[in-house]
Amino acid sequence: MSGIITLITDFGCADAYVAAMKGVILSINPQAVIVDISHEIEPQNIIQAAFVIGSTYSYFPPETIHVIVIDPGVGTQRNVIILQTPGELFIAPDNGVLSYIIQPYYEGAHIRLTPQKPHFSIEEKRLPFPLRAIALTSPEFWCQPVSRTFHGRDIFAPIAARLSLGVPWEKFGDFVDTLQLFQPPQPYLDSEKRLVGCILHIDHFGNLITNIRECDLPQNELHLCISGRRIDELSFSYDEGSEILALIGSSGNLEIAARNSSAARVLGMTVGDKIKFG
Repeated sequence: MSGIITLITDFGCADAYVAAMKGVILSINPQAVIVDISHEIEPQNIIQAAFVIGSTYSYFPPETIHVIVIDPGVGTQRNVIILQTPGELFIAPDNGVLSYIIQPYYEGAHIRLTPQKPHFSIEEKRLPFPLRAIALTSPEFWCQPVSRTFHGRDIFAPIAARLSLGVPWEKFGDFVDTLQLFQPPQPYLDSEKRLVGCILHIDHFGNLITNIRECDLPQNELHLCISGRRIDELSFSYDEGSEILALIGSSGNLEIAARNSSAARVLGMTVGDKIKFG
């Protein structure tokens, strides 16, 4: 098992929460390599965290252990789970935060332009092959006593550390075959055959990252309508085009940006808002 452990939390950096988690990990495995993906997720924002880990994990070496602590249900009966994929392990609350990791494994996940409306409702879904998951039910591996409000330190961190030492992941709990997930919204065609997408994520710069990929774009002329603005061509950089521009970003998705400014602020848009072509 890899000695690399990544962390995504909504703890921020002003308090000692992140340091406490790292202290637990290093006390168990002093050789662990800890990588901070982000600690600036908006508090309790499961959708934002799901996008961040979904767009990041594939750039790490095989067998990396990813720890996601966006956990508004901490202290309740919600499960903490380990998800095993063909390439890595994820430790997270069972609250939908792994939706972007799991969705591509469902049959037809990449079929686009289906007539559905975007939504982020979370529901219980059966885990697709070849993914496997366990709920953490073996407290002998946790830090004791377990705080009701800080499972990141007392459950997530010691499990991640032991995984990095090669302890088999199946030892930490009981297998489950369903998880809480949301359906990442897909672009669709409206009744007039116009392509409709939505905003999946807003980055630190205020760029609006959509669910439309380059292969989804109309083959003829581009006519994008967003918040009363019209964009008629793709740009190749953030410093090209008019005040509001569209380009294919590093995620492979269509982004809406504002030159030297925040598109989210200029356009007054947020996650879930629609964009339309035609």
